[in-house]
Amino acid sequence: MLPERRVPVHPGEVLREDFLVPLGITQVALADHLGIPLQRVNELVRGRRGVSPETAWLLAGAFDTTPQFWVNLQVQHDLARTRPPRAIRRITKTA
Repeated sequence: MLPERRVPVHPGEVLREDFLVPLGITQVALADHLGIPLQRVNELVRGRRGVSPETAWLLAGAFDTTPQFWVNLQVQHDLARTRPPRAIRRITKTA
């Protein structure tokens, strides 16, 4: 059973471990292929930058995925990281 408060991996880790490493592609080669700065790819892989909609489209084209795949990874990561520390009571209708 997974812990309730577990933060999903950053999309950059998925990019590195599931795409770059198995395919033998360097960050430099990916940046060149996508036509974006190496720093952008490196910050994404290191978890210091999130996947923007533009980057999601680029990665989807390069790896035959969907942009939703990349955006969903980012959203799940962000939601888990920013969960409020306390429960918020539901608003009820008043008379």
